[in-house]
Amino acid sequence: MTTSDTTRTATLDAAGLRELIDSGRAPRLLDVRTPGEFETSHIPGAYNVPLDLLKEHREELRNHLDEDVVLICRSGARAAQAEQALAEVGLPNLKVLNGGMMAWQATQAPIKMGKPRWDLERQVRLLAGSIVLASVLASVFVPGLKWVAGFIGAGLTFAAVTNTCAMGMMLGKLPYNRGASCDLDTIVGQLRESTGRRA
Repeated sequence: MTTSDTTRTATLDAAGLRELIDSGRAPRLLDVRTPGEFETSHIPGAYNVPLDLLKEHREELRNHLDEDVVLICRSGARAAQAEQALAEVGLPNLKVLNGGMMAWQATQAPIKMGKPRWDLERQVRLLAGSIVLASVLASVFVPGLKWVAGFIGAGLTFAAVTNTCAMGMMLGKLPYNRGASCDLDTIVGQLRESTGRRA
């Protein structure tokens, strides 16, 4: 486990997590990616709690998370936001999977695979790049459209500085990314059921 000096986020690397799982001391695994991303691939035993839902219902979720929790996303950025949100409601024993699913897959660790989909970050790159390209090309005929490209560039800069992404949050709400039903009642039911099995 390491602790980042700048954000004070406790992390756990993929090898360490795999060791805990293999030893029978698996922490609660919360995958905060979109349901679509989760359906594509996830760590066996993980629960899908999308970041927007987690932030909105963190108080309710806190009541069902009394053991060690490891937060997972694609690369670690969304998991760090989830860690901050849960820490604000007093949930202890939180760690972020360092490097996210990318690091987990790099270790050849077990993964439950489903229907392939583009991950959210790739969708953001496609949409932002397409808007910039189209606005620059169209600015040949309508010069003011170059400012659309500038607006997208400013948005991406802001996203990098704040480690948030408004475009990603909007894309996450599309039916393509929502996948199967993922609501608070379903998640709480799954957490309660697994707590009963652990007891």
